[in-house]
Amino acid sequence: MSSTRGTKEQRVAEILQTARELFSERGYEATSMAEVAARVGVVEGTVYKYFESKRELLLLVLTQWYESLFEGYEQDLEGVRDTHARMRLLIWRHLRTMRDNPDLCRLTFNEFRAEQGYHGSPLQKLNRAYTELLVEALQAGIAAGALRDDLPVTLLRDMIFGGIEHYIWPYLCGHGELEIDSITDQVCSLLWQGIGKADEQNYQRNFEQETRRLSELAERLEQKLGTS
Repeated sequence: MSSTRGTKEQRVAEILQTARELFSERGYEATSMAEVAARVGVVEGTVYKYFESKRELLLLVLTQWYESLFEGYEQDLEGVRDTHARMRLLIWRHLRTMRDNPDLCRLTFNEFRAEQGYHGSPLQKLNRAYTELLVEALQAGIAAGALRDDLPVTLLRDMIFGGIEHYIWPYLCGHGELEIDSITDQVCSLLWQGIGKADEQNYQRNFEQETRRLSELAERLEQKLGTS
């Protein structure tokens, strides 16, 4: 019994991995269940034995991917209490996910999120849990007095995620590179200027000025050492 179960689990995992590769390479519409079966090395009926439709297969591929996004989040966020550091980490990791998985991100935005079946699906629940991490960071920042408390947190959440997705859409479509460190800095700078309290804005400006000063000092020192 355990041997049969293990074989079934292995087959399902193999089909999911193959479907993920084909969806990423060719796109959802251009990929057929027959192609998934052929690459796995089984007949098409075997794929339908485990997955009722190509749409269900896509849902499970994206759900599995979303679940992997949470790996390491708890560990990374543990002990990070400073509002600036916590939000920067969340924004940076979101950008890294898009940089490393452009095809899956495009599939999520184009093929599933706009579909009627998305609402109430496991994928929507995972997406809600994912975005809730940023909501919690914003709420903690407001409670700590670091952020303004006169703006809806959900509006800020949608502006951050929506703005990032819109800005990097050309990259998701295969154009250009994605410099996640510089984009993270730019997004955070806009955030602090717009929603940070006055003392926090001054803190951020001083931090940026000091960073630039140290960078210029290091550059001058490097030039001096190079000419000596």
